[in-house]
Order: sequence, then C-alpha cells, then structure tokens
Amino acid sequence: MCGVFGIYTKDNRDISKIIYYGLYALQHRGQESAGIAVNNYGYIDHYKGLGLAYEVIDKEILNRLRGNIGIGHVRQGTGDELSTVNAEPLVVGYKKGALALAYDGNLINFMELRNKMEDDGVIFQSSIDTEVIANLIARYHKDDIEQSIMKAVRDLKGSYALVTMTNDRLIGVRDPYGIKPLCIGKIGNDYVLSSETCAFDTVGAEFIRDVEPGEMVVIIDGEIKSIRTMEPKGKSICLFELIYLARPDSKIDGKSIYLLRREAGRNLAKECPADGDIVISAPDSGTVAAIGYAEESKIPYDEGLIKNRYIGRTFIQPTQELREQGVRIKLNVLKENVEGRRVIIVDDSIVRGTTMKRIVEMLKRAGTKEVHVRIAAPPVRHPCYLGMHTPKRENLIATDRSVDEVRDTIGADSLGFLSLEGLLEAVGREDIYCTGCFSGEYPVTNMKSGEEK
Repeated sequence: MCGVFGIYTKDNRDISKIIYYGLYALQHRGQESAGIAVNNYGYIDHYKGLGLAYEVIDKEILNRLRGNIGIGHVRQGTGDELSTVNAEPLVVGYKKGALALAYDGNLINFMELRNKMEDDGVIFQSSIDTEVIANLIARYHKDDIEQSIMKAVRDLKGSYALVTMTNDRLIGVRDPYGIKPLCIGKIGNDYVLSSETCAFDTVGAEFIRDVEPGEMVVIIDGEIKSIRTMEPKGKSICLFELIYLARPDSKIDGKSIYLLRREAGRNLAKECPADGDIVISAPDSGTVAAIGYAEESKIPYDEGLIKNRYIGRTFIQPTQELREQGVRIKLNVLKENVEGRRVIIVDDSIVRGTTMKRIVEMLKRAGTKEVHVRIAAPPVRHPCYLGMHTPKRENLIATDRSVDEVRDTIGADSLGFLSLEGLLEAVGREDIYCTGCFSGEYPVTNMKSGEEK
C-alpha cells in the first residue's frame, strides 16, 4: 500500500509545494516514508526519508526542489525493509539519462526477475520492486523511453500503479487488471496524476478520468496522450481498497467510497441484526459503515470511541508490538455514552484482530453491558500478494477460525460479518473486483512466488 502523485507544468514554478500537499492527502496510504523528486531543466533533484510527509519534508527542502515536472511517494512499512534506501521516489541514472519512479503495488514475480538480473551481474541497492522496474526500463531503452516502459511492464506480473518522470515528461501506467488505482486531474492547464481523487481536492485540481487498466498516459509539452501497453485482462479492482484503504471522500473508478461504505453498512444491518441501544464505529474507517448500519437498523448512532488524530493507522504498522501499542494510544472510550448500554460497534474489517480485541476490552472496562461487533466485509481468510500488507496466512485471525472462534478470541458478545454477496451488492454487483483476500480467488495466476516474497 503506497500513494503516488505527479504533476507536469509548462512553466517552472513551486510544484514541490503542490506535491507536498498531494502527499499530505494520500498519507493514509503509507506512513513509513515520504519523498519528492523534481525535474529542474533536465536535472532530477530529490529528497526522501523515513516518517510522515510533514516530518520528512520541511520548508527549506521545498524551496530547494524547483522544477516543472515532479513526483511524490508515501510508503507503508514492511518490517525489516524499513530503511531510507527503500524510500521513494527512486532516482536512477543510466546510459540514456535519468529516471525517477514512484510505485504502488506488488510484483509476484519480483524474485524471479531480480534473481535473473543478479545472475547477469546487476547490483541492487534496495529490496523494493521499483528498482527491478527501473532496471527493466534501462535495459529496454534504446531510442524511445515510452517503448522501453511498455516492454518493461509486459515483464511484470502483479499489481502496479507507476508514476515515472524523465527530463521532459511525466508518465503514468496502470496494471492490466486495474488492481491499483491511478487517476488524472488538471490544475488549469497543468496535468496531475494521483492514487486517489482526494488529493485533487486538496491541491485544487479538477478530476478528469481514471487511468484505464493496461493504459499508459504520457504528458509532454503540456499535452497528454494515451498508449495501450497491453490488452486489459478484465478489471479486478481491489475490494479492500474500497472498504478500508481509500479515503471516504475519494472516488475510485467512478465509485464514491463514502456511498458504497454506507450501503455496505445498510446491508450489514439487514444480514446481521443485533439488539443494541447504540451504534458506534471503530474510527475512522468504520464510521461510514456504522452510519449506514444505524440508518437501516433505526438504532441511534453516537460516538463511543474518541480517536487521537495524531496517531496513524495501526493496521499498517510493521510489527505486532507496534500495532498493539498504537491501539492503546490511538483510541479512548467515551464512558458517558457506553456505560451500562448494549453497544453495537461497526468496523470495516478484521484482519489480524489486534485492534478489535483491544477495543472490546476497553469498552467492557468502561462498563459496557454488551458488545456486539459487526463487520462490513467478509472474514479476511486469505493472504494478499497484490499490494495489501497481509502476506502470511498465520497473521490473519479468520484463516483457521470459525466466526464463533473469532468472536471468542476478540471477547465480543456476538460477531457478524457482511457476506461477500452483500458487499458486492453494495459496490454495484459488477464483476470488476478482486476478492482474493475473502474468497482465495485471485485475478493473477500462480501466486506462490508472491507468498515466498
């Protein structure tokens, strides 16, 4: 899970500040590192580091990073890979010039490609997929950078939303399944690329359209053109993006995240009713579904948990210890609203179970009479190898447990999950979604190499 952002302007100006605010809007997609790269008259300057965007990039750095083309990146942590070397954008120099790359996704043939390159004498400085992509582009680059990128992505197997900058153009590429989101906007005559539309609202851009699966968009000389890198494989938008990762004020492939989450909450109330006095949410990603649940059930919605807004997402912390610590300092119970009452708490998903187990404990210590947990998604029983940070079966609470066993593990009085059918109905019933983490059916075949990575 990462966030990418890019901008092309005809005139040199302070685009680094626009990129910075774009990254600020995409911070929910990655908390471990941030960076910006800009093209300044053919020279690519960049800065990146560990931490949130505002921690890494200060006013002095923004004033230094001047140019007319730029890209930015925020990245999730993945345990032992956490280092400045793995932060992006990745800036590389090679025989034909220089590139900067910002990438969201996961290559299931990463180790296969990397091992082959190392056998050919390539030396890697990082452990990220992006460096493999950069090497492929450099290897294929003869006369035309666009052709080299097209050839490079045809070697990739997995999910990707890639934003690349050269000394004269900005390029965005989306995988042929459309698993990872990427969209196009404009600020006046200037083109912008982003993982989500919420960043356009932040920087004052107008949404134009989504990059299509298997499409490459090239922005040069103030104009944009579309190139088909390969035939689309049939859309397989990540359902987990919609129910958890994306901001509720974003739209992905024409879908309002807010509206579909509220509808999922309504369907959850129909499928999994509960006798309660109050509906509360696990803030913030469960809030919209909780509102929908309350509307459908006619049980009043109110606040039961207060969130410390300065704490990031515990789900994407790199270690279990940090996740548990994050839950303790992130949430506090509003005792006045829950004491002596039967509480229905709605969340978007249960992955590892760390957060919900702690929440149930906190609610019961606060004197809650009953705690009924309702989840606006099916149980996450299968790993994701395509970009979500759930790569191992043993880390998933529902993998080998029944719903009753999960209920007992988290300490709830009752537990209900929205069915996959109910979730798909909420998002439009179209056959355009990847349901791998719920069903075990993935759009990309031969997932074994992704598990080993």
